Amino acid sequence: MADRPATVDDVHRIAASMPHVNRVPGPQGNPIYQVGGKSFVYFRTPRPDATDPDTGERYTDVIMLWVESEADKLALTQDPASPFFTTPHFDGHLSVLVRACRLAEIGTGELAELIQDAWLSRASKRRAAQWLAAQNR
Repeated sequence: MADRPATVDDVHRIAASMPHVNRVPGPQGNPIYQVGGKSFVYFRTPRPDATDPDTGERYTDVIMLWVESEADKLALTQDPASPFFTTPHFDGHLSVLVRACRLAEIGTGELAELIQDAWLSRASKRRAAQWLAAQNR
């Protein structure tokens, strides 16, 4: 299947397809995907740190993805044209934010890689090693 623009349904499908994953409800019923009790994909509720610069309205479609390192975070967020961003609230936190409305700017292949890397950054070493071995990585 050719790579196509990513969607919110792809986020759910890919996150749920990873091993040992639980989907739990967040504070307002928002989906959170966890491995071993650790979140790796988190659909945020509207927060004051992520707002439209013109209207001040809180974004209602922010998804947080964990990353392995600060270098990975910077690689995704440094380009102002990138759909990925961060806020001062996340300084020192190994995660990036992306609005659901901008997911189409990345392909499903890149999204899968990002979610798999998010899972790897939060899974136990044993689970990560088993998954990587099964992928021949």
